[in-house]
Amino acid sequence: MTNYRTLITRDIGEKAIASIQKISEVDVWLESTPPSAEQIKQSLKDVDALVCMLTDPISREIIESAPKLKVISQMAVGTDNIDVAFATQKKIPVGHTPDVLSNTTADFAFALLLAVARRVVESHNAVHQGNWQPWGPYVWSGHDVTGSTIGIIGMGRIGQAMARRAAGFDMKILYHSRTRKPEIENKLDAEFLSLDALLERSDFISLHTFLSEDTHHLINKKSFQLMKENAILINTARGAVVDQKALIDALQSGKIAGAGLDVSDPEPIHPTDPLLNLPNVVITPHIGSASIQTRKRMAMMMAENVTAALSGKEIPYCANPQVYS
Repeated sequence: MTNYRTLITRDIGEKAIASIQKISEVDVWLESTPPSAEQIKQSLKDVDALVCMLTDPISREIIESAPKLKVISQMAVGTDNIDVAFATQKKIPVGHTPDVLSNTTADFAFALLLAVARRVVESHNAVHQGNWQPWGPYVWSGHDVTGSTIGIIGMGRIGQAMARRAAGFDMKILYHSRTRKPEIENKLDAEFLSLDALLERSDFISLHTFLSEDTHHLINKKSFQLMKENAILINTARGAVVDQKALIDALQSGKIAGAGLDVSDPEPIHPTDPLLNLPNVVITPHIGSASIQTRKRMAMMMAENVTAALSGKEIPYCANPQVYS
């Protein structure tokens, strides 16, 4: 056994932990609530590897508190909670878990879309509350999905997986992305549009973009003014991509028909947030990639990053490959 130490900020499972233990001593945060930034900082002083989650704020200050740190390995695709630029400056590779969760997250995004469109959760709750309404022509009527138009914002791997599911429902596919995807346009008959044009034409709008300075509040008051009144917004990206106050106003005023949210701003959502009292909103606690198979694979990818770094090798799933230049 070497003298390496690894801090893991949540229990990632016996197999992944055992893999890291072959090369390093391991400290696992086992409490039900995640560690605070200060607790992480205090735990990193003699740590060589950090395994963290997307809810852990890995700031410059935290990275500076770990003079022995050789790798940061995160259980997520996005790394917006990590000061990647400073880690790169310090020659610390930042690992993540790309590709593996694309289909799982797209499955969940489409599940949210169907649930909001057909009022699944709303009617389910009514039945459990003893409010089984007699059949009527418009009782619990929702919105058709098949043959409708979906606007996908962010045509990366998850966005493309969402487009494939939409094609199976004969949906017209519109998309907006930093770069055009001619292969997707040809394969799925998708149409590339400006953001404003997409918002104006879409029945369903699904967000699959990273959070950055450019995408912070990308969907805002102006965006909701452009949308159709029957539009439904789906967000499985990051909560701050949407101006949450503007979203609440649009839902309360009937400017849009509903929303399916796996993310919020902040997380966890405050228990008094008005979104929680709106019947046309389905909210889940950031579980888009939460299938057993996917989470186990993500945990093993994190372990592979750690064992590679501590063995003096390049990590296989690197978010800042320029660190090796």
